[in-house]
Amino acid sequence: MILVTGVSGALGGLVLDRLTAASAAASERIGGPAVAAGTRPEVAGTTRPDVAGTRPVVVGGTRSPTAGSGARHIDFDDPASLAEGFAGVDVLLFVSAGYAEDDVVLARHGAVVEAAAAAGVRHVIYTSLAGSGERLTIAVPHRWTEERLAAAPFATTVLRNGLYVEVPVGLAVAGAETAADTGEFSAPFGDGRISVVAREDLADAAARVALEADADLAAEGRPGRHAGRVYELEGVEVLHGDDIAEVLSRELGRPVRYRSAPLGATREALSASGLLPYQVGHAVSVFSNLKAGWLAATSSDLPELLDVPPRPVKELIADAVRAGGYVSQSVPGEVVAG
Repeated sequence: MILVTGVSGALGGLVLDRLTAASAAASERIGGPAVAAGTRPEVAGTTRPDVAGTRPVVVGGTRSPTAGSGARHIDFDDPASLAEGFAGVDVLLFVSAGYAEDDVVLARHGAVVEAAAAAGVRHVIYTSLAGSGERLTIAVPHRWTEERLAAAPFATTVLRNGLYVEVPVGLAVAGAETAADTGEFSAPFGDGRISVVAREDLADAAARVALEADADLAAEGRPGRHAGRVYELEGVEVLHGDDIAEVLSRELGRPVRYRSAPLGATREALSASGLLPYQVGHAVSVFSNLKAGWLAATSSDLPELLDVPPRPVKELIADAVRAGGYVSQSVPGEVVAG
């Protein structure tokens, strides 16, 4: 059985969708009743399970399961729920719980590791942080968790996820109106570059690893090809502020120039936006590292786990700008950044 935690969140939900689709496809191919539980069958996933001949049982875990969903009650703040929720699980896809102060995250992740060991889980796949983010404040609980997993009695796979493309997407959408009016896009990038990745690509990779880990356990009776692996799932494209300005120029139909914003003003704006103090600190850490030139990856294992090239991040930014109602009035491609 594969259990995915955090399925009410964005990444966990995407992974569950893909695993559910793979399980349903395997059932149709082999014949017999569907075996997936805790799923959302109305969503079609897109992942290639190299698991011919198997029908994985897939279960979602969330702190607030709805009646009839089949999802298990998994609350990282409630160790009793973990003991019950992990029963019978072979492969645990442990989606990190990073939306809290570090001491809270450490307690949650420590509880998961202890409960998984006690329940006899055989393989834990953990979504961590990519190596390019080693100096970020959010790296602390991730690296701590990796150490605890390495000392645990089960097999492990660490998926070191790159930073989500939502970072530049959010900045582009937030700055589109001003850019349309003034021809200037301001962001705290300095002259740095950032590697970003689509969450959907990370979900595809995670689902594949989970399916293959489960198949290896079923076929060989022991952890297989992904056991002990640490995958650096960095984005394969790097973005500079000029790149976002170029996208805005094309979509807005006017020249847009990039201007670097100071960290002090960025911190003030984030604090005034209603974010919690730890969230402000983490966000400023990203921009500080970006300005220092430390967020551009030089290699990635992501293509190895995908059947198609990673989603083009500039197109994702352009899609978001268009969805926000900022549409070029010129012929696409005629306008470039000045």
